Amino acid sequence: MKKGTYIFMAVALFIAALNLRPAINSVSPILDSIRHDLGMSAATASLLTSIPVLCMGVFSPVAVKCAQRLGIERVIGWSLVIIIIGTVLRMFTHSSFFLLVTAFISGLGIAAIGPLLSGFIKQHFQSKGPLLISVFTVGLTIGACLASGLVAPLEDIVHTWQNALAIWAVLAVMGAIIWWLCVMPHAVPVPKVTEPQHVTKLPWNNGQAWLITVSFGLMAVIFYSVTAWLPPIVQSMGYNKVYAANTLTLFAFIQIPVSLLLPFVLRKFPSRLLWLLVASIFELIGFVMLTFSALPWLAAASIGIGAGALFSLNLLLPIDVTTHAQEAASWSAMVQAAGYVIGAAGPFILGMLHDFTGNYLVAIIGLILVNLVMMGVQIITVTRQQRKYSVTIS
Repeated sequence: MKKGTYIFMAVALFIAALNLRPAINSVSPILDSIRHDLGMSAATASLLTSIPVLCMGVFSPVAVKCAQRLGIERVIGWSLVIIIIGTVLRMFTHSSFFLLVTAFISGLGIAAIGPLLSGFIKQHFQSKGPLLISVFTVGLTIGACLASGLVAPLEDIVHTWQNALAIWAVLAVMGAIIWWLCVMPHAVPVPKVTEPQHVTKLPWNNGQAWLITVSFGLMAVIFYSVTAWLPPIVQSMGYNKVYAANTLTLFAFIQIPVSLLLPFVLRKFPSRLLWLLVASIFELIGFVMLTFSALPWLAAASIGIGAGALFSLNLLLPIDVTTHAQEAASWSAMVQAAGYVIGAAGPFILGMLHDFTGNYLVAIIGLILVNLVMMGVQIITVTRQQRKYSVTIS
């Protein structure tokens, strides 16, 4: 393929990634309006984040099987269409149940795209894995940042929170059009099944895959707990709605330069373990600051720096130990399947703790403990991976 074709495909990858967070991140800044209109408890409201994350876990293996039959590119294209449907339906929401249904539909589309993008990168950009992972992560983060920062002003402009949530379908429409125009003409043909084919199975019996999965899952618990509850936590400290929403925007925005810098840092200092631990320490510092209600904006920035690096690094771990696109997609599907199921529990548990205690202090302390356990898992995972697979990192 020509260089221009690769650039267009990278752009399509970037715009597809933009659509993986607005359905989740657009909820938290206007959660008070939603809860007031629909009479939702904190635990029920947390499901607006937990359901898409749970979908990302449960349906990732299904996405891989569909990709093996239909092709990675085609499944991603149709998944963008599903995100459009789930987002548009939010315009017609007048009950908690219906809003939760839209979260489920959007979650189906997000669930399919996540693991398949790793396989897509392995298939079309094998020699530039870290760079394209950064493109993917930056796109994902910008989408989260836009949703977090603009949904509250949009609520005032379009007059209802329903319209403010539904307007993000425009981004998904753009993503679907560009994907079908730029990627589908270059899709890798799926072999016709004329005889029994070898199908790459998810590595459920592989101990290393489980270590990577737990690392990813603990990262997801922290990430989505912060995504769902950071603005309410900051508001509980006495800050207004705009300031609280801006902390979530900062949390998302600061991940962009981190994701862009990471490939260059890894080129100089390729140790995965070093940067996993550095990133985890940044998150730990932010949570300690929140515990003492100290400078929420700086705490959000510190947590965001850690989150931006941890997500990219955890996405790289399956790619490091696999040899071809379908295997990378299978490992990523398992990691994200079980990992997101673990992560989905985070926002829900925080919501229940708030309903039970009336404050967020216990929840923040819980996140600190999760962070410490995650650091231990990272040490075991990378040490074992280096010893067993002797990965050469370029």
